[in-house]
Amino acid sequence: MVEWCRKIGYEPPDFNRLNAIHIAGTKGKGSTSAFISSILAQYLPSRAEVPQPGKLHKIGLYTSPHLRFVRERIQIDNAPLSEAAFASYFFQTWDRLEASAAAAGEPTNPCAKPVYFRYLTLMALHTYMSEGVDTAVVECGIGGEYDSTNILVQPTVTGITSLGIDHTVVLGKTIEEIAWHKAGIMKKDSVCYTVQQPEAAMTVLRERATERGSELRLVAERHPQIVSGEVALGLAADFQKTNASLAVAIAAEHLRVLGFKGLDVKDKLPEEFLKGLEQVKWGGRCETRLEGPIGWHLDGGHTLESITVAGEWYAERVLASHTSPPKTQSEETAILASPAANATPPRILLFNQQTRAGLPLLRTLHTLLSNRLQEAHPFSHVIFCSNVTFADSGFRPDLVSINVSEEELADLRVQKELAQGWGDIDGKGSEVFVARTIEEAVQKARQIARTWTGGDVERGDPTAEGVIKILVTGSVHLVGGVLEVLAAEE
Repeated sequence: MVEWCRKIGYEPPDFNRLNAIHIAGTKGKGSTSAFISSILAQYLPSRAEVPQPGKLHKIGLYTSPHLRFVRERIQIDNAPLSEAAFASYFFQTWDRLEASAAAAGEPTNPCAKPVYFRYLTLMALHTYMSEGVDTAVVECGIGGEYDSTNILVQPTVTGITSLGIDHTVVLGKTIEEIAWHKAGIMKKDSVCYTVQQPEAAMTVLRERATERGSELRLVAERHPQIVSGEVALGLAADFQKTNASLAVAIAAEHLRVLGFKGLDVKDKLPEEFLKGLEQVKWGGRCETRLEGPIGWHLDGGHTLESITVAGEWYAERVLASHTSPPKTQSEETAILASPAANATPPRILLFNQQTRAGLPLLRTLHTLLSNRLQEAHPFSHVIFCSNVTFADSGFRPDLVSINVSEEELADLRVQKELAQGWGDIDGKGSEVFVARTIEEAVQKARQIARTWTGGDVERGDPTAEGVIKILVTGSVHLVGGVLEVLAAEE
């Protein structure tokens, strides 16, 4: 990565100007990064009640993967680059690499360009340097030690979110090996914050901190104002309280390094922190979209740990709807007049996992929801689909996957295997469908909803999310595709 940076005109120490915050972890690193960026944005001169000149002017946020647009990965002041800016910086990076290859006498060498994620990392760094960004929140892609983002030599602070087993081919099969990789972002004289981890992982993190001359600080408990609910977090689900508490510690440390004085966040959070935590937006992670009687519950969980978190959140939403406040007499009259008055609302799972083992995820989700909801069959309908976006036009360009064979997509091999596996897990407790595209899966879910409501799109739960709760999970690409379909129709 050092050589690639040199090819576009930078040495690693040049990026010290970005005052980078580097975040690694298995679960929650994107959400934590979003919380940090949202908090720090409250200190920008345009927002701060008492501006502190020279401290903070522009904030970069680099995350992955994207949901709908690749531009989402490279943000400034919590907004994706415009199409024009993205194109400009993309080709600036491209042209510099072309010039470097030509100077070396290798203008047609296919190795003259780095792979996708490395290219976007180079482009993000070049963008932030060109735009005068003076704080950059940078999320690792995979691991830490050998990640493309680990070109940062002097971050103001680093953070490691909850660790689990993922990317085992690259990072190893044990929590100790994975912790070793994640700890690679620790840097000399920079504090590293983390949350409670399995003891085996904590041992490795402590050892790595000593080796690298970094102070490891543990955010052992959630912040009291977050636990109490005094802060209405912008991201739903209980686990986000852990991510938010870690973000508070990291953002505070960063501001102290920049020279902000009198910053105490231990017991009572400053107003800027409260606003940042409440105003944060991070799509596709425990997100709910309302559509008449339908509540689309979207979470891109794709590991055993993250699918568990998604399941817990979905169970909370289902159970909360069972205890909603009493309806008014007019609402009760409308519901009793519906053809489905005495029917239980359908509960629908829309699922895909194209490149990993999907059955363990389904088994984990089924077991968790069966236990939490006290129901042998947690879903009335299950729809499996590919990650192809639209029926007529195929993939949206930003959502094309080159990691899946066309033959596998054409015969829906994975989806049929998942459907068969679900039958083994759930028996005959749910109706199972296989859809060729995300658009067709969305249409099928709506058809199920219309059948239950008798075509009355107004029949919904007036007190909460839609009465028909659809869980979309298993893949970030699936969630992004569903959001794209919903947005296209809007």
